[in-house]
Amino acid sequence: MPYTLSSLLDLYRDRGQAQYGNEAVSQLEHALQCATLAAAAGQSAELIAACLFHDLGHLLHPLGDAPGLRTIDDRHEYRAMPVLEQMFPSTVTRPIQLHVAAKRYLCAVDAGYWDALSAASKRSLELQGGVFSPTAAAAFIQQPDAKQAVQLRRWDDLAKVQGLETPDLDHFLPMLQQVHRAPSEPLG
Repeated sequence: MPYTLSSLLDLYRDRGQAQYGNEAVSQLEHALQCATLAAAAGQSAELIAACLFHDLGHLLHPLGDAPGLRTIDDRHEYRAMPVLEQMFPSTVTRPIQLHVAAKRYLCAVDAGYWDALSAASKRSLELQGGVFSPTAAAAFIQQPDAKQAVQLRRWDDLAKVQGLETPDLDHFLPMLQQVHRAPSEPLG
């Protein structure tokens, strides 16, 4: 069955209660916190949608809870693409695809970034290829939507606050509908 916007939100309601890796929040809390940070910063509906769905791949994989704790890179940044690319423009999907690489980039260019990462995030970084070389970092930031992916990544890192009050999924529905692509629209 193909996913719809409604079924994606239902997936977060149903499976989003799972703990977010080894963090103190659930998948749903993490997604809502990330989207709330983007909205509070006055970002576009596209980047807010990317923040909300950036870890959707964790909910779609068949690997059980927290594969990173079992030293498995679930490649979640790609796992959700077949679903999301049918529903949203590249201004939503590219930052999602690049948010893991953005962590590798930030570790290469920001001396204090590594130190600020949670233990779980440091563990997953190693599974995801480690810190970029200077050459790889320079190439990364030249890609379309890389700067948005870096901003998403920074909110991703902050969106792990236990007990933080956020708007619920329905609050974000109008923004999601604004950027949602009807099935008949061309990809791109």
